[in-house]
Amino acid sequence: MDYVKVVNSEVDTYPYSIRQLKADNPNTGFPPNVTESSLAEWNVYPITHLDAASHNARTHIATQQTTPTFNNDRWELGWDISEQTEEQIALYDEQVARGMRQLRDELLEETDWQALSDVTMSSEMTAYRQSLRDITTSDNWPHLDRADWPTKP
Repeated sequence: MDYVKVVNSEVDTYPYSIRQLKADNPNTGFPPNVTESSLAEWNVYPITHLDAASHNARTHIATQQTTPTFNNDRWELGWDISEQTEEQIALYDEQVARGMRQLRDELLEETDWQALSDVTMSSEMTAYRQSLRDITTSDNWPHLDRADWPTKP
């Protein structure tokens, strides 16, 4: 669990720990299981980690905040959502394309044995393998949905 130490309603130290509280107060005996109410007496509060808001990872980036804020009677660590630059979007697209090509190559490798000279490949398998090779020409490339992929016969 993460904690924050607060002084005058402002963040003094984050992250903060029970170990650090004990080190800061060496002449104080603390119980083995320190409760939230006893921590509050020392102005130490647990942090609630919020989930990032829904966003399009291609066009926006979620960055976790570095300082908790007080909201709804609790200290929270939230997220900032900002727009990606054109350069960041291009890099994201390249990474997605690399992953899609890797998946396509793995799917082709699974059927390579059917392309051996002593195996007669079915027309369905030939069409499947060609569809995998052509997937980079899909209108959705490289952001493919499951429905964009051919079905293995």
